[in-house]
Amino acid sequence: MTTGVLIVDDDELIRVGLRAIIDAQPDLHVLAEAADGAEVPPLVARHRPDVVLMDVRMPGIDGIQATRHLLATSADPPRVLVVTTFANDEYVYEALRAGASGFLLKRARPAEVVEAVRVVAAGESLLFPAAIRQLVGAYGPTGGDRLSAVRLTEREAEVLRLMTTGRSNPEIAAHLVVGVETVKTHVGNVLAKLGVRDRTQAVIAAYESGFVTPSG
Repeated sequence: MTTGVLIVDDDELIRVGLRAIIDAQPDLHVLAEAADGAEVPPLVARHRPDVVLMDVRMPGIDGIQATRHLLATSADPPRVLVVTTFANDEYVYEALRAGASGFLLKRARPAEVVEAVRVVAAGESLLFPAAIRQLVGAYGPTGGDRLSAVRLTEREAEVLRLMTTGRSNPEIAAHLVVGVETVKTHVGNVLAKLGVRDRTQAVIAAYESGFVTPSG
């Protein structure tokens, strides 16, 4: 199976570089490119990419608006991986809140770009716990009531806390001394109860509600 990728960036040099990196892999293929977020909906409808590499700052429709619109209007939206110059950026935080599955720095090495696309395409979130803590601490509203009406079981709450540290399902399973399938069930229950698409949004909700704090 080949993973189809849509590259969205107003800088042609960035698009050319990302295309070269991605198309060099036998399991990845760039389906199309766009220079503005406004081009994303028709290109997604036409090419059905698995992953969208989305520049967060663009002069027309930026990555935040494009991500929010894509996830709200597509029945089966692709995964969005935000591409940014700066990790500690309010635009990045808002894009993650809008539904992006993670972010990637433009200075990332080719191997990191490839791995990030593969991780997101597999349905996982590209979590950088320290970076998300920093983003929430700088830009996120905290002490909200998003989790107040959510009745997590004791084990689900424990799994959510471990998710905020960036642990994978196998790592959570090892920590709790349970099977990976059991952890997958708990993670699925957490996402459903929070009404979020993936782990990134679950982690953000955990911080914004005060369930966990940026200071630890």
